[in-house]
Amino acid sequence: EVQLQASGGGLVQTGGSLRLSCAASGLTFDDYAIGWLRQVPGKEREVVSCISRSDNTKYYADSVKGRFTISDDNAKNQVYLQMNNLKPEDTAVYYCAARNPGRYEYDYWGRRTLVTVSS
Repeated sequence: EVQLQASGGGLVQTGGSLRLSCAASGLTFDDYAIGWLRQVPGKEREVVSCISRSDNTKYYADSVKGRFTISDDNAKNQVYLQMNNLKPEDTAVYYCAARNPGRYEYDYWGRRTLVTVSS
């Protein structure tokens, strides 16, 4: 059974940093790309970042380039999203999710974690 558990959200001031963690079980990073997505009420869910070991790629949304860094620890089966220079518009519910590298849709979703950036 595939399970993803996101953690690390919280309240931070503008310009601050947070690190989100996604603990994965039941899958290997060689077979799945892991993404971080976020959603704000009334807006569509957005792919913030994604890492894929199978094709050695990392993706960042334009809105977070230069501020967010995605990484993984294969030994711990965890994926991290280091978020620096946070802005109020980064406030959202964040999810980690897994997909087949050859597909766009995410197949497995973890529990959400809330990030709130105060101005």
